Amino acid sequence: MAREQFGICAEPNLHGNYLLFNVLDDKNAFIRAAISRLPKLFDNYADQYSEANLIGVVAIGEAYWDEFYPQARPALLAPFPAMHNDDRVAPMNSYDIYIEIRSDRADVNHIVSTKVCQLLGDSVELTEQIQAFRFLDGRDLTGFVDGTENPKGLHRREVALVKDADDIQFAGGSYLHTQRYQHNLSLWNSLAEHEQEDVYGRTKLDNIEFDSADKALTAHTKRTSLKDEQGKSIEILRQSMPYGDMKRKGLFFVSYCHSPKPFELMLNSMIHGDGHGHCDHLLKYTEAETGSAFFAPSLTFLAQMVDQD
Repeated sequence: MAREQFGICAEPNLHGNYLLFNVLDDKNAFIRAAISRLPKLFDNYADQYSEANLIGVVAIGEAYWDEFYPQARPALLAPFPAMHNDDRVAPMNSYDIYIEIRSDRADVNHIVSTKVCQLLGDSVELTEQIQAFRFLDGRDLTGFVDGTENPKGLHRREVALVKDADDIQFAGGSYLHTQRYQHNLSLWNSLAEHEQEDVYGRTKLDNIEFDSADKALTAHTKRTSLKDEQGKSIEILRQSMPYGDMKRKGLFFVSYCHSPKPFELMLNSMIHGDGHGHCDHLLKYTEAETGSAFFAPSLTFLAQMVDQD
């Protein structure tokens, strides 16, 4: 049975570094070797700083996958589903490598991020980096608890990981989507608390979801709480974290799933709504500035891949 990258289903941390790279020409063999060494690097630093609860994830961009591993491709790996409707946008950006480093110590994240960049060296260009943090008791900068609907316990693996029956070669991997949202907190904070709660469809202080009948059809929880044809909840595993300084603030959204379809359905419901004009009103107060699709292969795949070179 394939061993997943443990950071995919790990519990939240206090600090996160997200590194997005593009690969320079003719560096593919070097990149494959370097990527295969990253899990061991993460393990070594996790042992050295055991109190930090360090985890790491590496994923390969959709557009780069065929260069990275031309022998085979995850069955459902597809470009990020860019969308636009009036003033609601979900743009697409192409990155080759995604590396997620999370722990409960910002200094440990910095040490490991530095080592990752040294390992990849001049074979890549660091295109974007996000330093994120846990805010209060797991809240977004809007003040509302984030990730309330996340799967719990062993169900996290069921939601996040590709199963043997679906794609045996890439079992234990995960389809990853990221978006960097920038919040308009001045506009958001001009709302009364009950108006903010109507936008989310849940209470702010004690995080109690409104009854379905009491939710606006434009509420964020209404637009993202979807059912399939059998009436079963459509789920993703979120590993998002707030980021920001005194100029720019927002959420780095991270979604893992056994298929890219649940994320696409949720995003479509937010941007295009229910077909009757009911879109996600949270998008009046935040805007996605990036959007990317990746695949995070299993540890088993990463080990076998380098043996084949």
